[in-house]
Amino acid sequence: MVRAELDVSERFVDTHDGWSLHLRRTVSPAHLDASTPPLLIVPGYGMNSVIFSYHPRKTSMERWLAEAGFEVWAMNLRSQGDSRSRGRSPGAVSLASYADVDLPAALACVQAASRTNGGGGVTLIGCSLGGTVVYSYLALRGGAGVANVITMGAPLVWKDVHPLLRVAFASPALAGAISFSGTRSLVSRSLPLLLRAPSLLSLYMNTQTIDVEHMGEMTRTVEDPDASVNREIAHWIRARDLTVRGVNVTRALAEVALPLFVVLSNRDGIVPETVAMSARHAWGGPDVEVLRVGSDENWYAHANLFIANDAPTLVFEPMIRWLNARRPPPDAPPRA
Repeated sequence: MVRAELDVSERFVDTHDGWSLHLRRTVSPAHLDASTPPLLIVPGYGMNSVIFSYHPRKTSMERWLAEAGFEVWAMNLRSQGDSRSRGRSPGAVSLASYADVDLPAALACVQAASRTNGGGGVTLIGCSLGGTVVYSYLALRGGAGVANVITMGAPLVWKDVHPLLRVAFASPALAGAISFSGTRSLVSRSLPLLLRAPSLLSLYMNTQTIDVEHMGEMTRTVEDPDASVNREIAHWIRARDLTVRGVNVTRALAEVALPLFVVLSNRDGIVPETVAMSARHAWGGPDVEVLRVGSDENWYAHANLFIANDAPTLVFEPMIRWLNARRPPPDAPPRA
């Protein structure tokens, strides 16, 4: 089968506190449907947006969505990917700055630059901690300009915590005191050894369902974790509920009535099912659907949602069906 040519472009948007955020727009001109709302993908912890444009078998999430007719945007939060500070004293890296500065700036950029039905709102796709950023944005700013919400392996309330994560984030002071550098290089050098001992990776991925011969390319998505965010995560795990700028995110989501699609893995060691499902229970609107991916034989861990061999059919295609079922009618007025 001849693969469609993709039109990929980049742009930067400046925040008011001194960051220049990188965004990537991907469309398939042969498939683009201008009546669809644009999609904005938000990456998570210790990663950048490369993972959305990469798949070991070349069927990335961005390509799958673009060939379904959508205008696909992926952003990098501050200090991720090609996002850069503009001066000597840029704003701090924190969950609050992600949710209350970076995401609003990127969302406004997509609304202004979109060539599709941006007037009907933008669909936010939050991946892992990026889903938490989306929840926090909605808690702080409401749903203006947003059409739908999709979260993939996204934590909200820490009802369960894997023992290794509990140890790693046991002390907020210690978690916030350790600076990380060279993480991508370390992962790249360690990967051959880890792949020979898949049990060491099972917290994050099931290597039996991933084309590991091409896994080296995936290390481009790895970023150095930020110490201040680590400290926030440690406090969050200890408290269970997340508070951002004095707002309890879980309670605030009771006021959000947008359509929500929660995607989770059946054996996710990073974000257990109860943690991902907590958003479903907190949500204020009736239109909530949950996709639980994986079985006893073909189990899914955290990263499998994006790079498993069958992720296009088990994850991306159900997302598209859900989105298509919620397209605004042609004569719908723009969202406020």
